[in-house]
Formats: sequence, C-alpha cells, structure tokens
Amino acid sequence: MPARYRVGVDIGGTFTDFILFDPVEQNIRLHKRLTTPHDPSGAALAGLEELAEMAGIGLGDVAEIVHGTTLVTNAMIERNGAKLGLITTAGFRDVLELGTEQRYDIYDLFLQYPAPLVPRDLRLEVPERIDRDGRIVETLDANAVRRHLRQMLDVGVAAVAVCFINAYRNAAHERAAGVIAREEFPELVVSLSSEVVPELSEYHRCSTTCANAYVQPLMDRYLKRLERELHGRGFRGVLRLMHSAGGLMSPETGGAFPVRLLESGPAGGSLATVLFGSAAGRADVISFDMGGTTAKTCLVENGRVDIAPMMETDRVHRFVKGSGLPIRVPVIEMIEVGAGGFLPRRAHEAGCGRGVPGSGHRRAAART
Repeated sequence: MPARYRVGVDIGGTFTDFILFDPVEQNIRLHKRLTTPHDPSGAALAGLEELAEMAGIGLGDVAEIVHGTTLVTNAMIERNGAKLGLITTAGFRDVLELGTEQRYDIYDLFLQYPAPLVPRDLRLEVPERIDRDGRIVETLDANAVRRHLRQMLDVGVAAVAVCFINAYRNAAHERAAGVIAREEFPELVVSLSSEVVPELSEYHRCSTTCANAYVQPLMDRYLKRLERELHGRGFRGVLRLMHSAGGLMSPETGGAFPVRLLESGPAGGSLATVLFGSAAGRADVISFDMGGTTAKTCLVENGRVDIAPMMETDRVHRFVKGSGLPIRVPVIEMIEVGAGGFLPRRAHEAGCGRGVPGSGHRRAAART
C-alpha cells in the first residue's frame, strides 16, 4: 500500500507541534513536545516517532512532511550564526553601515542602528568594477579574492558573503569569485548576492546576502541531519519547508537560501486562518497566533493575505521602520510582539511590509 499520510511539523521557541492528516479517513491527530533549543531536530524527530506510534503507523507510511521553523529567525535575533566575512568591490566595504543614509528619527542626536552582521575588519575589498549597464570596467582581481579568502579562513570565518557593485546586471565577477571559493576553499560556505537577491539597491542586496550567509551553515547542518535521520527511520516521502511567503521549498533550496525561511513558522498560522475563515464563510478575518514567546497577528482580506517584498529584523526601536536590518525576501505581512520570556536591555524587532509596524522579538528569548 502506498504511503498516504501527511505530517506538519512546526518548531517554535517553546514547543514543537505536530499534526498528522489521514486523507482517506479525513481525520487528524495532534501532538506536542517541548522544543530542544540546543538541537531542534531532537524534539522534531522524537515527536514524529511518537506521533506515528500514536496512530499505529511507521514513518514509512508518511508520504509528505511539511516543516515550518524559527531556526533562522532565532539565529538572527540571538546573533548565534556563523562567523561571517564579506568580499565586496574596492571602496564599498562600509555599505552595511552607510545604509541608505536615511534617518528613521531626524531629531534624535544619538540615533542607533543594529550592528552589522560583519565586523569592519572582516569586510574586505577587491579590485573589480561593473558599470550600471553591466559592462566590465575593471576585471576582477582573482588573486585578491584568493588572498582574502585565505585570510578569512585563517581567523576562523565559516561563511562568506560576496556582493559586488551592479552584480544584479552582470554576475560574471561574483560567479568567478564563487568558483574560486567553492573549489579552492571548500571549508567556507559562500553566498553570492546575484543568487540570493539579484535586484537593484546595493545596501538591501548586501544586507540580505550577509543574512543568508550568516545562517547558512546552521541551516545546512540542521537540514542534512534531519533528512539523514528521517531516512534512517524509514521515511521515504517528500520533505518540504514552508518559506516566509507561505509557499513550499525543497531542503536543498532551503539550505542554499535559508534567509527565505525567516518567517517560516508564522506563515503557516496565517495560511491556516485563511483556510478556517473560508470554511466558516468569512473572507475578512484576523489571524491571532499566541505562542510561548511571541504573539502573531495577520489581516486576511477577501480571503487572501498580503505579501510584502521585504522585512526588517533586529530593530532597535519598537515598530519604527528603518531601525532594523533590511531583508529583501517576500514575506506575509504580519505583526509580532513579545508574549513571554524575559525582557533584556532593549527590545529587538522584526517587521515587514510597506511601513507597517513589524514584529517584536527579544534577542535573549527564542521565538515561537
């Protein structure tokens, strides 16, 4: 008999939740375990086996697992990602601090921003230049790339972001740097801006690429272990990850572009509200998802959620647009506020959308 069951797994900051759906009998079974923060796959794997045992089946009977997670968000707000380096065009190492030169409060003489993910001494420049039309003005200095990668490796850097000027128009130099890194320095994880977010706006492209590289080693290890353990326990179905805009992606894509998973977990709650609203004959509803460490709310209009083109994370001022790190990825518009844990020295926010108040996070507390 072919595998018929579908399973949903959502790893939160407090609990890891499970649901098993039997499409033949049209029934569901729920389960819950405390999250294991030191290794989130521990609770996920144990809970899956317990859920299967409760239903009298094996993991081999499961056809599909849909997985939502807050691993990426927690790594960002707690700053426990990889030691990160940046290689960029000569003269542009300070883009991460210059930003767009816009002040979110023009009257505050002591304005603060979140610290860049890459310290200045690990933002290294190489001679190269591509103009706005994609023409090569100065050829990439490949030896400088090798020298900088060696320098980063020697000081313990684990992940490198590569962001060259106008690479969104012509990615030749970034691809060449990527080949050097992946072939000659396989110990380093490399993210290229032309692959992560090939769009105009140097600051947003660089910030997003750095965020991707920062969490890439963590997410890659987690997903590989999860797949390996599931296979060892008899699972032969399909594993899919929910991304921030509510769609699904493969583990391979999630490992390469983990920044797209920033709002993976909360996205599922918003889409569930759309489903239940439709079943109740209500096209306009508000989603409210109370977790152990944050509460999320999302507006559903005409049976749809809004998708914003970017978000901010690690805000230094609650709900103030421009006070966080911009991440240019599609994301369901929602508001999140801290609902538990303890309050550290300052609150850190994450937000998305067209200036809509964003998510409330605390660096010292993992999110649900």
